[in-house]
Amino acid sequence: MTSTPPRLDPRTRMLLDAPITPTLLRLAVPNIAVMFAQAAIGLVETYFVGRLGTDALAGMALVFPLVMLMQMTSAGAMGGGIASAIARALGAGRREDAHRLVWQAVAIALGFGVACTAAMWLAGGWLYARMGGEGPVLAAALTYSHWVFGGAVLVWLFNSLAAVVRGTGNMALPALVTIAGVVVAVPLSPMLISGWGPIPPLGIAGGAIALLLYYLGGTVALALYLRSRRSLLQPAWSQAQLNWPLMRGVLRVGLLGAVSTAATNLSIGIATGLAGHWGAGAIAGYGTGARLEYLLVPLVFGLGAPLVAMVGTSMGAGRPERALRAAAIGAALAFGMTTVIGVAAALWPLAWLRLFGQDPAMLEAGTSYLRAVGPFYGFFGVGLVLYFASQGAGRLMWPVLGNLLRLLVAGAGGLIVVAWGGTLAQVFAAQAAALVVYGLVIAWSIAGGAWFGRVGWPRWPGRENATLAGVALPSDR
Repeated sequence: MTSTPPRLDPRTRMLLDAPITPTLLRLAVPNIAVMFAQAAIGLVETYFVGRLGTDALAGMALVFPLVMLMQMTSAGAMGGGIASAIARALGAGRREDAHRLVWQAVAIALGFGVACTAAMWLAGGWLYARMGGEGPVLAAALTYSHWVFGGAVLVWLFNSLAAVVRGTGNMALPALVTIAGVVVAVPLSPMLISGWGPIPPLGIAGGAIALLLYYLGGTVALALYLRSRRSLLQPAWSQAQLNWPLMRGVLRVGLLGAVSTAATNLSIGIATGLAGHWGAGAIAGYGTGARLEYLLVPLVFGLGAPLVAMVGTSMGAGRPERALRAAAIGAALAFGMTTVIGVAAALWPLAWLRLFGQDPAMLEAGTSYLRAVGPFYGFFGVGLVLYFASQGAGRLMWPVLGNLLRLLVAGAGGLIVVAWGGTLAQVFAAQAAALVVYGLVIAWSIAGGAWFGRVGWPRWPGRENATLAGVALPSDR
């Protein structure tokens, strides 16, 4: 007697059977809108902090890589592990495991959130000083850091619950929650920074407080949705316990992703420290220019989040060829989008930099960065979107290696430039070379079969002989 295969939810069926390109684009639109809405908070915050002076802007630039590390780890690395685990469980018809994974996500958020707070409260001052902060710049960095990392649990809870929902293929709900929060946070940030009516000016701390209020509201909204009948997942209070096999599946992907995310932010942190050899204006200029690179992260994440769900669901359902095709299409789309932005920034750097200040040293350093690195942003887009696809496949070794190579090229190259008395532009050239290495290594490894075994060539399956690293690949639409 043959067993009946589990009935799949319509959204899961869409991820398995719908045409790839239009489905990815349709699912990406709300995510891209969400990520740009989130970026708007940071841009508004940076604009009003810039009005406090170059010292405040430079102090914020010191903290920014660490804040982005936390956000990218919770949303992209560990969040990707959560979304990937849920997508694979739903693709395989394991609905009860998917319910239990919600509680594993909450436990991860609480644990890592508390760890972030403790680490930055204890070591933040030492770290910012090593990155070149001193005097009023260091004081501004510590003020902002203590506030924003004091609420790290809220950041982790919001991003973990959003990953839970995205893992089901529902991209719209996190988008709605985020946009609603941004509508409140964008005016709130300048009100708290500069003061308004009975609200006293809180300075740089006001931006951090506005950010935390945004995450608090979003966390409450996502939690209420998951407790409602509209949610595909129905986590019961009786399931609120640690499940090590499920937790291990999330951490296996998430921790590797965290290494990759740390390498990305460490590359920028090292470059920030190296820029400090040319003064506070250079730190502010590089930090402001690098914000555009960080702005690419939400853009690519908008495409990468549905790619995690599509690749994970396809792998869980035993359809690896569809997963590979989705990754290739996603890489092409990401390369095109990020290249256009990078080339535009290289041609017209002041259009971006003057949004945040008019200091000549800041503008000069920022222009140098964008002209050196901007034309190569496409390789960053390819590497990042294939990192998300690899999260869906549950295979992250090569994306992590690619990011570590990026760190090595950027860090070693920059240190050599400083040791040999080179220029700031040459430090940025090392950053550009690192992006090329990052994108090419990850694309080469996946095309060579990294998801299915040892990398080797040729590994792409032909239609008449659809095998990949010994794994039979079913025909796909």
